[in-house]
Amino acid sequence: MTDPTHDQGYARTLSRVAVVGAGSWGTALAVHLAASGHDVTLWARSAELVSEMRARRANPVYLADVSFPASLTVTTDLADAVRVAPLIVMAVPSHGLRAVAAAMAPGMDAGAVVVSAVKGIEAGRLLRMSEVLHDCLPRAGDVAVLSGPSFAWELAARRPTAVVVAAAKPDTVTLVQAEFRTPWMRLYGSHDLIGVEVGGALKNTMAIAAGVTEGLGQGPNAQAALITRGLAELTRLAVAMGGQRETLAGLAGLGDLVLTCTGGLSRNRHVGIELARGRSLADIVAATKMVAEGVRTTEAALQLGARYGVELPITEQMAAVLAGHIDAPEAVRQLMGRRQRAEHQ
Repeated sequence: MTDPTHDQGYARTLSRVAVVGAGSWGTALAVHLAASGHDVTLWARSAELVSEMRARRANPVYLADVSFPASLTVTTDLADAVRVAPLIVMAVPSHGLRAVAAAMAPGMDAGAVVVSAVKGIEAGRLLRMSEVLHDCLPRAGDVAVLSGPSFAWELAARRPTAVVVAAAKPDTVTLVQAEFRTPWMRLYGSHDLIGVEVGGALKNTMAIAAGVTEGLGQGPNAQAALITRGLAELTRLAVAMGGQRETLAGLAGLGDLVLTCTGGLSRNRHVGIELARGRSLADIVAATKMVAEGVRTTEAALQLGARYGVELPITEQMAAVLAGHIDAPEAVRQLMGRRQRAEHQ
């Protein structure tokens, strides 16, 4: 396949890539990587979905209006997808990551680089997604994290997108930057896995809260306050866990937070809007096939806050709303009624 980025000077060192997970984000990343000159195998659990994707050369459930490049193939065979793939991208829901990673471990090449495009915190163990992958994939050469403000459809449609890739090894960061880079995608490097992952996980909870303020019709003042204090909240937790404050002021923190709290394609924001309108969480979740990661992340984030002694007032109120203990207007009343304090404490 001719590399459309060749004239831009974007050199590829790897030809084959596996993308594990065929939701909207996994599909978008597979399309992106195939369009940039890679032979991509996209794995999906559902045989029915794979059959439809093969027939239509598109994902009719999650990204129906984006056509697959010729170098993109789909499969239900996880071992076949990851076999001899030097680069593996994980894009399954956070609650399914451990099981899928454990299942693929025996079949992957030793030394393969694994890129987590999953945003969340593992329930129970309270591990970040890169930690789950390290647990399950001892043969991996390294694990990187890809995060930042990026709606799936916009990336697949080749709209300008900037994200962060973080890894412990500088060579891994450089590799992922090179393999993902296109004229429409720019990647900034980081070694702060903690900051990048905490920002990517907790912004989903803040987006639910932003949806609540929007659904209640509380206006731009409330939205601006929510986003700003939400940033303060996720920064406090990330720093307590060992992350760097400046990471949360960048694409993986502020950038992703603003997009998810304000963008019309945000699933978590949609959950908040519907909660504010009085719908039950069960009804909202049942009405969509896409996963709103913030629903699962919120309780785990609260537990992390308790572990590290960090106050998370917005997260606490969203947990109460999601559990059905209070309604959305009461959550806002409680947040506004908290004791006043200095801003940067």
